[in-house]
Amino acid sequence: MGILDGKAAVVTGGGRGIGRGHCLHLAEQGAAVVVNDLDADEAAKVVEEIAQAGGKATPNSSDISTREGAAALIAQCVDEFGAVHAVVNNAGNVRDRTFLKMSDEEFMSVVMVHQAGTFMCSQEGARRMKEQGTGGAIVNTVSAAHFGNFGQTNYAASKGAIASMTYTWALELARAGIRVNAISPTGSTRMSSTYRGADGKEVELPFIDPTRNGAFVAFLCSDHANWVSGQIFGTGGERVVILEQPAYGNAMYKDGGWGVDDLVAHFETHMRKELEPVGLMKNPYPFHDGIKPPGR
Repeated sequence: MGILDGKAAVVTGGGRGIGRGHCLHLAEQGAAVVVNDLDADEAAKVVEEIAQAGGKATPNSSDISTREGAAALIAQCVDEFGAVHAVVNNAGNVRDRTFLKMSDEEFMSVVMVHQAGTFMCSQEGARRMKEQGTGGAIVNTVSAAHFGNFGQTNYAASKGAIASMTYTWALELARAGIRVNAISPTGSTRMSSTYRGADGKEVELPFIDPTRNGAFVAFLCSDHANWVSGQIFGTGGERVVILEQPAYGNAMYKDGGWGVDDLVAHFETHMRKELEPVGLMKNPYPFHDGIKPPGR
């Protein structure tokens, strides 16, 4: 007996790495799983792995960056397993390039998979869950890259958008019994091998088993987490950590509001020490000496 007996789930990008781990854990807990991956051979391998362990799964190679692909994925789950109870949005790609060199195609190719794919798969799944009257769970995937990361305008922006969509959908879908959360996973994958530090240079990272995010995803998809929604969790390795949501911080107030002369006179005194560090590594605020053009 598992905590997902009788449930049906879809996992995008489930053929390798983190997504494969999600599929294995969902199936281990009793869910029937649609393993989606553009690489049909890899999806089939995961399905076979689940079958060998006594679970139930089926492969799908739809392109979830299109409406047609997203609709086909959810429809397959309903047709083969009778319903859809969980949508796990894991599929991703990277096209790293510094901002001034990034092409429209490099930008949009990442946005369409991460942001648009998450939107369309979630919408198709949520519509079905509402029609079924069963409620359900959506689990999105963000990344600490949405704090800001060198060379990843497209990826960081998409992950930030997914975080904001997670908060919004949690509010909108609760009335239909649908919970919406996200994970910020860690694990060694083909995508993580492209990571660069704040100076733009390659960084060698230690190996982290990517499948170790799957247990928490299975938990979020279960009724044991029916009180959890609108949250983002860092997962993988040995951790489960809640990410703080955006919030207003320190403030200045002045009767009648702030004019330019007032800001020139008072902003630095009040706010210089409060400016937030930026970027994935959260180094101390680096710009106190000013940002100037080269040679100035």
